[in-house]
Amino acid sequence: MLLLAHLVYDFVNKKLILLTCLPTQTFMSEEILQHSSGRAATTQVNCHECDYAVTLPELQHKQRALCPRCGFNLTTYRNDASQRIIALALCALIFLLASLPFEFLSFSAKGQYQAVDILGSMLILVEQDYALLAVLQVLAILVLPGCILLGLLYLLLPLRFGLRPALGPAVAKVIFALLPWTMTEIFLIGVLVSLIKITSMADVGMGPSFYAYIMFTLCMTATLLHVDKHQLMVLITSRPPEDHKKSNPSQSIQTTWALLATSILLYIPANTLPIMHTSLLGNDQPSTILGGVILLWQMGSYPIAVVIFIASVFVPVAKLCILCWLNYSVQVGLQVQNKQRIFWYRMTEFVGRWSMVDVFVVAVLVSLIQLGNIMSIHPGYAALAFCAVVILTMLAAMSFDSRLIWSQGQNKQSMNTE
Repeated sequence: MLLLAHLVYDFVNKKLILLTCLPTQTFMSEEILQHSSGRAATTQVNCHECDYAVTLPELQHKQRALCPRCGFNLTTYRNDASQRIIALALCALIFLLASLPFEFLSFSAKGQYQAVDILGSMLILVEQDYALLAVLQVLAILVLPGCILLGLLYLLLPLRFGLRPALGPAVAKVIFALLPWTMTEIFLIGVLVSLIKITSMADVGMGPSFYAYIMFTLCMTATLLHVDKHQLMVLITSRPPEDHKKSNPSQSIQTTWALLATSILLYIPANTLPIMHTSLLGNDQPSTILGGVILLWQMGSYPIAVVIFIASVFVPVAKLCILCWLNYSVQVGLQVQNKQRIFWYRMTEFVGRWSMVDVFVVAVLVSLIQLGNIMSIHPGYAALAFCAVVILTMLAAMSFDSRLIWSQGQNKQSMNTE
């Protein structure tokens, strides 16, 4: 029945393409990129990560084109991607609005009861003199995702009526600049970790907003999976994204070193100072990041302890080490293991923001557990320090110019001439 529905849909649209039957195909070699299925190559782009000039063929449904030198995914084409993005973005916005006014989580212990909504939890952080943490949280989980969804609708809805959106390229540029800073799924993981931490000491309830936010996260993730920068720019401007301008190798290297050095300095107080304080019957019990991992392990929550250890201890250290090695390698003009280096660079970009899960755990616990002298949780200075480490390492990965890995020693020559 599903296949028949697809056939009817495609026949109406005069495409007659079996959407569910075409396997995902990948173009790896330059010859395939230029002569796939006998179709004429029509577009030339520069790879985002190695600046290699590639001529793209006309792609079919679920086909993608990879850079033949570094393997970067240049573009993926999907039939009716714009319609799916519009539908999913509208659903995501509806669930986002539904997650705001209702109860998000509730907590009861020793006859005391407290319930919070998402916006109310931000106000509690402000009352605890952690307004900066509240602002970062509301931006990462509400404002920026909402702006991205509205931006996509602004770009794609006019196209359904044969119109081109004003300032389309500028809006698209803002959307892709904001994408790394949206952390809806990371916040949801942080909420689940928080619930596991406190279910043994109290009764925890999940309100309607909690389930609405889960649906929002799923719809948001599905929306972004259908967004392709190359295809989006072709839709709104009839041309691919502009080629990247050559950057100053010296400036990129120095900026990355400065951000990494600051991150290393902040990582010390982030791990030595308490990330939160638990007040139980008037007794203050400070907890560091590693102390929280040990407590979860002792409670028998082994999978959660491993997740927190990897996200909050192992990943930041590994990311700092990898970025230092990559930046040093391009500074001295190393021209070996290029594919290995680009692989580790992509890994740092992918996993870096997941370290925010521990910050979200603290934010959720602080907003939820405020029962006076019976039990209260307050954030520690390490929360801000660790949040700064995550942000600075993300900025360091962004400032690192991966094209220098493939520059045939030009970066070293540029450093020597300045």
